[in-house]
Amino acid sequence: MKRSRDKAASDLFAALYPRLAGWCRRLVDDDETAHEIASEAFTRLWARWTSVQEPRGFLYVTAANLVRDHWRKLERERRAMRRVTSEAAVSPHTEQADPSVRLLVQSLPERLRVPILLHYYADMPIREVSVLTGRKEGTVKADLHAARELLRAHLRRSLDHTR
Repeated sequence: MKRSRDKAASDLFAALYPRLAGWCRRLVDDDETAHEIASEAFTRLWARWTSVQEPRGFLYVTAANLVRDHWRKLERERRAMRRVTSEAAVSPHTEQADPSVRLLVQSLPERLRVPILLHYYADMPIREVSVLTGRKEGTVKADLHAARELLRAHLRRSLDHTR
């Protein structure tokens, strides 16, 4: 019984995965994301294998929901970036009056710069930065700490050179 169920699952995967991944690819315009979505849809199907009456329909509905979630995430990221850039242009912070700090933030690696911009310049809580960047909260905190340490070290060096 288990062997025939495994064979049916394997046959279904072979028959539907390429088409499902291709369909996702046209929707998200990214191979890696499309394969992640198609794989996740199959993972969710396997978890409910014995209770799903129509596997093909389940896969496509699940993939459509995952694509929609992906699009929402992208829109949140776009809004956050627009907010960051418009707030920086409209209401410059006191730190931005000092070109050295602004230049130092711009010189940070993207992995550190994005959380700094979202948390300190867009005033977003760490949880929201975590969601927007797709990183765990602990990782965001560690990145913020590393960025502050880099900035502190650069500022100390520049102050030492002006004395």
